[in-house]
Order: sequence, then C-alpha cells, then structure tokens
Amino acid sequence: MNTAETLQEQPHERVSYQGVNFLLLGTAHVSQKSADVVESLIESGEFDTVAIELDEIRYQAMTDSNRYRNMDLISIIKNKQTGLIATNLAMSAYQKRLADQLGVEPGAEMKQAIHSAKQKELPLWKVDRSVGITMKRTWRSLGFLEKINLLFGFGGFFDKEEISEQEIEKLKSGDMLESTFNDFSENSESLYKSLIDERDQFMAARLKQAVENGNNVAKNVLVIIGAGHLKGLTRYMQEDMNTNDTINKLNTLPPKSLTLKMLPWLITLVILSGFAWGFATNKELGFDLIKTWFIYNGVLSGLGALLAAAHPITILSAMLAAPFTSLNPTIAAGMVASLVETMLRKPKVQDFEALQADAMHLKGWWKNPVTRILLIFIFTNLGSAVATWVSGFKIFNQLI
Repeated sequence: MNTAETLQEQPHERVSYQGVNFLLLGTAHVSQKSADVVESLIESGEFDTVAIELDEIRYQAMTDSNRYRNMDLISIIKNKQTGLIATNLAMSAYQKRLADQLGVEPGAEMKQAIHSAKQKELPLWKVDRSVGITMKRTWRSLGFLEKINLLFGFGGFFDKEEISEQEIEKLKSGDMLESTFNDFSENSESLYKSLIDERDQFMAARLKQAVENGNNVAKNVLVIIGAGHLKGLTRYMQEDMNTNDTINKLNTLPPKSLTLKMLPWLITLVILSGFAWGFATNKELGFDLIKTWFIYNGVLSGLGALLAAAHPITILSAMLAAPFTSLNPTIAAGMVASLVETMLRKPKVQDFEALQADAMHLKGWWKNPVTRILLIFIFTNLGSAVATWVSGFKIFNQLI
C-alpha cells in the first residue's frame, strides 16, 4: 500500500520549511488503527526521519519497563514532586483502563514509531516539551476555582463507563476534536493554552530548530502527534518565529506573583505577632493562643494523615510536626509525615510493579503503599493548610 492509500481518512497535513518536507500525522493515542498507519508509513521508505510527540521523560517511561520499580520516593518527597507523580499516575492509569477495554496498549502508535524507527535505523526526534514544565506552567496559570475544578475532574479517571473503540476512533475527527477543545477552552482558556496551544508552538519551534541547526540528513520527516495538535502545529509551522526565543520562553516557569511569594511568610509574621501581643496583654491569653494553634494544626493534619490510612506513628508525627512546619514555609507537614511513612512501611518491589494496576481503581490508591505515601503527603498538607487559616481566624477573634 502506498503512502496516499495509507493516509486515506487519516487526519494529516503536509508542510515544508527551508527545503525539508514534513508530514504531520494526527493519531488517537489509544488506537490500533493509528499504530498500524504509523508502521505502514515508516516501512514505506519515504521518510528519513521520525519525530514524535514525546519528551525525554515520557520516552524513558514508555521504553523502560522498570520505571516504577526504580522510583526514588524519598527524592520525590524532598523535591516536592508528589503532585506531579500523582497526576501522571492518574492519567496513565486512566489511559491504561481505556486501553485494556480495547485491547490496545496506551500510546501504541508512539511505541510503534519508536520500534519501527529503530528497525529502519532512522533518527528519532523527541519534540514535545518536558511534562514537568507543562504541568507546572499549567498549574500556575490557573485561578483558584480552575484549580478546584481540575482536582475534582480527576474523578473521571476512575469512571467505570466503558468506551468503545469506535468512540476512540472518533477522536481523530477534526470537527469533534475542535469542538471538544473549544468547549475545553471556554471552560478554562488558561488550561487550553498551556496544555495544547503552548505545546503546539513548542513542537513547531523544535522541528524548525532541528532544520536550522544544519541537519542536512533530514529531507522528509514523519511527525506523529495527537490529532488534537494537528491544526495548531500546522499553523505554527507556517508562521515566522524565532525558534530559540520561543523554546526558551515556553521552557521558563512564569514567576510567582510577589503576593504569593510573600503570603506564607506574612502569615507566619502575623501569627507570631499575635502570640507576642497575647503574651504582652496577658500571659494566660498568650498560652491560650498557642494552645489554639497547636490543637487545630495537630488535629487537622493528623486527620489528613488518617484519611490517607497512614500508620499510627505517622499520624502522630503529622500532629507533632504541623504546628511547627506551619510557621516555616520551607517545610511542609506532609513532607515529614510521608517520609516517616516511607521509613515505617517501605514499599517492596512488588508494590512498585503493581503500581499502575492499583492506580486504575480508587481503592488501589489506599491499598498500594507507594500511592498511599503520595496521598499522605497531599492530605496531611491539606489538613495543615486548612488548620493554618482556621486557627489564624480563631486567634484573631481571641485577640479582639
């Protein structure tokens, strides 16, 4: 079958840049048909280079079967990457659940591209932005209510409704995708911009940069992307841009506002000033204020750890640490609790091996020691954050 026949009914565009021809192929990330089309195109011999919608981190995750087994939980906790890991696990588990229903591996077309490119000894370009940068830029771009909606949206990852292969294939229909993303954009323009539009720009810049850097080998490049990126990537490939500036800009985390930077320290200053004022007014009042702070922070942080099914000693450590960590923005109660839990109930090799399967079900997040540690970090911090505000208001009322 020639290329024209293979591309029939497949979303695609052809663009050129400085004498290099690009075939942009839109795929569904959970589709055997997409994987078959990718294999056929690479085997056709028309292309001398393959580019894929992956960054180095996701490429390693897709090609390293031991990726969860080699996870360093302590480093993840200390580097405050628990939210990113939990998000990736939830998304990966959801995609795997859909794939299991259809009998297709998650990212089958990307895995096929990697395999076929290696077999044909073709250069493989990983052109997407780092998933860590994307998630951080996404989170920082959202308002408070948008963040809440996004968190509650994770309930869909554990939905039991089956989705047919026909419905998955419809994801390659340009009209349906555009409609879906338009609705997405209306609900959260910031979310659409960081997750879709910025990556369209980034991938276009990476493709152009590869040409500008003097890669004379590449003349016909097959670019494999999710169909939702096809329209945007095509547009940016046809627009003028300074590739280096674009890449640097989109790889930079937007700075936190001065207010957000100063708020934790301001809260600490206000609370400590309240204690000082209380003792200056009446020693008994001062001790009452400290008691209020310790009780609310201890109880609510301990409750967060309890809700995550933490070990009793972990719960106690959360209760003891929270009143102090809440006054130190550089250390979180969840960090202390999750590190204690890791030492008390260190996950075994089989726990890491079962991680993705357990993450597919809500109960599995409490059952698996690895995900339970992530939950302890998140829930304990949530309890500590609520306690800081509640006890702060209580202290204020006691003072007036």
